Amino acid sequence: MESETLLWMSLGIPAAAAFGIPLAGRWPNIREGVTLVAAGALFLTVMTLLLRVLDGERPEAYGFEVVDGVALALAVEPLGMLFASVASTLWIVNSIYSIGYMRGNNEPRQTPFYICFAVAIAAAIGVAFSANLFTLFLFYEILTVSTYPLVAHKANEDARTNARVYLVLLMATSMVLLLPAIIWTYVAAGSADFIQGGLLAGAGLSAGMLTLLYALYIFGIGKAAVMPVHFWLPAAMVAPTPVSALLHAVAVVKAGVFCVIKVTVYVFGLDLLTETGASQPIAYVAGFTVIMASLIALMHDNLKKRLAFSTVSQLSYVVMAAAVASPLAILGAAMHIAAHAVSKITLFFGAGCIYTAAHLTKVSELDGIGRRMPVTMTAFLVGTLSIIGLPPLIGVWSKWWIGVGAVDSDNLWVVAVLMISSLLNVAYLVPIASRGFFMPPKDAKPGEPIAVAEAPLPCLIAICVTAGLCVVLFFGVNELEALLLPITEGAAPAAAAQAPADLAQGAIQ
Repeated sequence: MESETLLWMSLGIPAAAAFGIPLAGRWPNIREGVTLVAAGALFLTVMTLLLRVLDGERPEAYGFEVVDGVALALAVEPLGMLFASVASTLWIVNSIYSIGYMRGNNEPRQTPFYICFAVAIAAAIGVAFSANLFTLFLFYEILTVSTYPLVAHKANEDARTNARVYLVLLMATSMVLLLPAIIWTYVAAGSADFIQGGLLAGAGLSAGMLTLLYALYIFGIGKAAVMPVHFWLPAAMVAPTPVSALLHAVAVVKAGVFCVIKVTVYVFGLDLLTETGASQPIAYVAGFTVIMASLIALMHDNLKKRLAFSTVSQLSYVVMAAAVASPLAILGAAMHIAAHAVSKITLFFGAGCIYTAAHLTKVSELDGIGRRMPVTMTAFLVGTLSIIGLPPLIGVWSKWWIGVGAVDSDNLWVVAVLMISSLLNVAYLVPIASRGFFMPPKDAKPGEPIAVAEAPLPCLIAICVTAGLCVVLFFGVNELEALLLPITEGAAPAAAAQAPADLAQGAIQ
């Protein structure tokens, strides 16, 4: 099959599912079957494209032209291929989890839930495969609008209020900051296409103008949740756990940090940012966000809120690394998209399993939960250790490369941020597992056996798969490198782009 056809199929499959799901709405098994079939078909389509990209192919597809030189266009490059692979893989897992969660909690409006989820996945794929800033912005906005009903799913006053915060903040940042940045770029460069080495490389903008433009992009991409435009993320925790997983791991925040890396590499270019220092102020803001969000997470007793602020912190790893503009740091930032996705979705799946089986939402209530839910809490521990950055889990590689990239570019303060953040990760995540495994249940009677009461089987299957991926990706680092190394082509120093492969190869051997 032609690669151009596969590209359009990657958008069309989830879009078709969004039309097919309501037709089967009266029959839940068929409805969820449509979701799973579509997720499987998308996964196979994206994996076929992945194999072709690894062989050096760069598929493209063009639609209608909006203005002279700006068209709805798709193009596959390594960074977008990574994001699409993450989204398509986790759609399958999240769909399996959703069946157990939505049925186990008797959630209302399940058909609209699956419809909006499919539209969001289509938008995420559109973001991943965007060939220019216009296409990126279009699908970025569709992703915001399609996830708003998911955040408001419970339809109570709290859900409606927080969903409005979600929608208003994300739409305001994109319309007031991101859109002007895109227009400015088009005027300055005469094009909106993503170009290896940077669209603005020859635009002649001063260092001050580049600094301002870069800031407009970073804060305009509100889904990256850099402080102070992060409030939408904890507000969205009113949504059901499968939605939280979508927001934190599958599509929304990953679209945000993906856009940050994409703009850094293909709009500005690493050499331009390094020469002018235009991105350095953003690196400091992101570093502040990493530490501050971790401290706030430490203070929250609500499990999902704690995980939400953890995500704010983890996203700024990517922004900080991108703003450092070192080839190694960019490689680490891209790797962190996959590492955080599988690690954090495991933690949110764990929170949802606990809520479904035990109706507990606070960390202080989790004493002994590991004895009642050993599968869930073992997987939760795996996700925890991956977020902290311990081998043999994928989280160690992204932190390692970000740190080495910081040293390579003489940004030693980044290493300090990573070390402090990792200690804070331990402080706000490890007590959840330790309370669960080592504290006795509060209602347990001495001498009585503790009954195992896990979440529904689909939830357990999903959380075991994502925990397993944390391990599999650690040992699959060479394949990830083979995909991601071309991102840094043409960036100085050339030797730096080769270092991660040597480091990883030596570590695995």
